[in-house]
Amino acid sequence: MNKPTPPSDLSLMKFGIGQPVPRNEDPVLVRGEGRYTDDVNMPGQLYAAFVRSPYAHGVINGIDLSAALDMPGVVAGYTGADLVAAGYDTLKCIMTQKQRDGSAMVTPARPSLAVDKVRFVGDPVAFVVAETAEQARDAAEAVALDIDVLPAVVTPEEADKPGAPTLYDEAPGNCALDYHFGDTEKVSAAFASAAHVTTLDIANNRVVVNPIEPRAAVAQFEEGRFVLHVPTQGVFGFRNNLANVLKVDPKQVRIVTGNVGGSFGMKASVFPEYVSLLHAARLLGKAVKWTDQRSESFVSDHHGRDQNVHAELALDAKGKFLAVRISGHSNMGGYLSPVAPLMSTLNIHKNGVGTYTTPLFQVDTRCMFTNTVPISAYRGAGRPEGNYFMERLIDQAAREMGIDPISLRKRNQIKPSQMPYKTPVDTVYDSGDFSALLDRAIEAADWKGFPQRKRESRKRGLLRGRGIGCYLEVTAPPMNEMGGIHFEADGSVTIVTGTLDYGQGHWTPFAQVLTDKLGVPFDKIKLVQGDSDRLIAGGGTGGSKSIMASGAAIAEAGDKVIEKGRLIASYALEAGVEDIEFADGRFAIAGTDRGVDVMELAAKLRDGSLSLPPDVPATLDVDHVHRLSPSAYPNGCHIAEVEIDPDTGVTKVVRYSMVNDFGTVVNPLLVEGQLHGGVMQGIGQALMEFTEYDADGQLVTGSFMDYAMPRADDMPEFSFESRPTLAKTNPLGAKGCGEAGCAGALPSVMNAIADALAEVGVPHMNMPATPKRVWEAIQQARAASAA
Repeated sequence: MNKPTPPSDLSLMKFGIGQPVPRNEDPVLVRGEGRYTDDVNMPGQLYAAFVRSPYAHGVINGIDLSAALDMPGVVAGYTGADLVAAGYDTLKCIMTQKQRDGSAMVTPARPSLAVDKVRFVGDPVAFVVAETAEQARDAAEAVALDIDVLPAVVTPEEADKPGAPTLYDEAPGNCALDYHFGDTEKVSAAFASAAHVTTLDIANNRVVVNPIEPRAAVAQFEEGRFVLHVPTQGVFGFRNNLANVLKVDPKQVRIVTGNVGGSFGMKASVFPEYVSLLHAARLLGKAVKWTDQRSESFVSDHHGRDQNVHAELALDAKGKFLAVRISGHSNMGGYLSPVAPLMSTLNIHKNGVGTYTTPLFQVDTRCMFTNTVPISAYRGAGRPEGNYFMERLIDQAAREMGIDPISLRKRNQIKPSQMPYKTPVDTVYDSGDFSALLDRAIEAADWKGFPQRKRESRKRGLLRGRGIGCYLEVTAPPMNEMGGIHFEADGSVTIVTGTLDYGQGHWTPFAQVLTDKLGVPFDKIKLVQGDSDRLIAGGGTGGSKSIMASGAAIAEAGDKVIEKGRLIASYALEAGVEDIEFADGRFAIAGTDRGVDVMELAAKLRDGSLSLPPDVPATLDVDHVHRLSPSAYPNGCHIAEVEIDPDTGVTKVVRYSMVNDFGTVVNPLLVEGQLHGGVMQGIGQALMEFTEYDADGQLVTGSFMDYAMPRADDMPEFSFESRPTLAKTNPLGAKGCGEAGCAGALPSVMNAIADALAEVGVPHMNMPATPKRVWEAIQQARAASAA
């Protein structure tokens, strides 16, 4: 058997782990050939439009569909009573937490269509199905609602006051969860003994997610099975959750997801519309399609963030951290989303402890129902918040104590020699050199050159400030994740995975992992995702864990291919299996030049030219499940500089440097892109994004006329570096990067703003630092100084 040319060093250099390979997905997407859910159409399909409550709070007396049903093209109309009669379950909060006393949190049922009360503007109460989308929307406007309007409550602080309007009988004080973490006695003693205590009231402003692709769905009922085409973050878990609501076996549900135009946590949820559409498809025997309008998205998609805290840091006379105490309120909205309390409870202390040796950490959060859109995960899901609270406290403490903010951080940071490091919040860090990242970030940001830049800004009448944002995130623990490797008849190799790309570009790094493991030519690799019928497991994408979960699953599946291949190759090469080695994509007899590469061996199995005993597998295909493994701890240091015009309040981020530790970086090009996007979302929340309700629960910022989003000209020049220490919690040594941009941006930008405003006497600024808010703060400080 002739020895073929093995994969060249050049090929491995171009496409192996660590190479900046451009995204495989891009050519199709930039040509406009991507297939998103709204591009899915079925023969004879019908269209749905939803009727939503115009009131934030009220009792439903009646819903009259008669005028809508008489309109041209209308086929059917349904209310919550129809779904109740069909026997479907309610939508559930999946990630519940325990109350302070150990009892279960309050989890009221959420029907797919409201049946007794409406609890926020946009709450779906009915829907109409017609032959065209326009007919359905026109008919939805003809539905008559009889609702007794009740007083509304829109902030969690108001909801916690005596006499506030009550959303649920089972939550008479509107409190879903009174959460506590920490040893109150020890924390109180630490604060009592402290030489200095820094306190800040910090707002984590509510944001509208606003992915570029709105939610959409095409529902079918075929051969006794529910089929839903829908943008998600992972079809396997989504299928199981939806099956629970439909009260059917998961095998009776198929979820199909094509290209997804952004999600940031929001599209992971099973929304009320999906159950409604499947109900209509089952009864009508036709596919039913719905695509959200942007104006609807503002009031129907889950929102993010929305937590107000009183944060305290206790320090000794030398600036050593003694304890952190965070207390406050978190907004749940009108219903509990699947992960509603996670962001403002568990993820605050798990991430807030950060890179520091703080021995005690306490969190007390009251999670309140209000008449607003439900809150759910938004890029970082508590990770940016926890780091933001801590980093703001540190900068404020440094200013109050007259200590350099770099020195204060360094004297409290965990050292590499202390790894593995057990924190007071029940996490164990396996790796990291936090002070080294801080040092390098300072160099990259030209920290020493700042005074000159500040003088130049002052000459132009501008304030200038700089801010540090050290962060450490606890990634979501990788769930059971599928890694399938299939050698196809056309000579390609297919990766099957349960994570799902909604903008990250998974195909490319997953292919790099496979090329590195098996030597499969990069251009021969395909990716299958987004079809629950193809999966045997899948945790989905979220919590910065995809490369750890799917990457590990693919690597481990590759090991199984090698194991099977050695046995099969022993027959092809007429040698003992113990003599077969695998390297550089090739099975070979040890000590000889006789061998066969993995692609050639797969071809021989396909064409039947290789005779094997019955007990030897006749394929290299593997379907592997990577079992649950621990979280990883991506970390880094971001440094921002801002300029503020004191006459207008306009703030611009003018310099931004970041040094990050993501462990093994499979594709640095894609990682840098993830950081750019995450940082811009953080800058957006810090400077402009703000969701405002009036006293009646009407969303005032309900369109892009009123809700600001960051644009290209808001983006500074980025300095990006990677300084990895390998994770010990997964086979690849990766740590995840998807949410790190937000985690670094919030504290670095807001600390820079605080630094700039300190010059004119502003003690503290909350997000968002809009021109109006900044200008008002400056005027108030000037007036106080003049008084």
